[in-house]
Amino acid sequence: MSHATHANAALTPRARLRLARLVVDEDWSIPRAAERYDVSWRTAKKWADRYRCEGPAGMVDRSSRPHRQPNRTPTPVVHKIVHLRWKQRLGRSRSATGSAWRPRPCTRWATSLTTVPEPARPTRNPSATNCA
Repeated sequence: MSHATHANAALTPRARLRLARLVVDEDWSIPRAAERYDVSWRTAKKWADRYRCEGPAGMVDRSSRPHRQPNRTPTPVVHKIVHLRWKQRLGRSRSATGSAWRPRPCTRWATSLTTVPEPARPTRNPSATNCA
């Protein structure tokens, strides 16, 4: 759908507002409004409830990022893995071998803690070119 605000959005914020106003202000039933906008009953109810609580401001996209991560690897463990990788010059598969850690998180931790900016590219001196 070309009118969506992101790849998985069924409705734009404007369409969400219209759907919610039909349910809340014009007393449409949720199934009828859902059918009209080709979304599920649950989606139509969600937008109508947000409109009741927050008004038009509640129709915008929200982040799907979790508020907390209870199973996050402790920082000291991450630092130890990164230290071992740098000290022993191990790649992601070798640093995870023989340990309880999978290669993918080891790589993510190493790159997030050790990112080094790229060196500046040398500039060409225009007077030193060999133009004939």
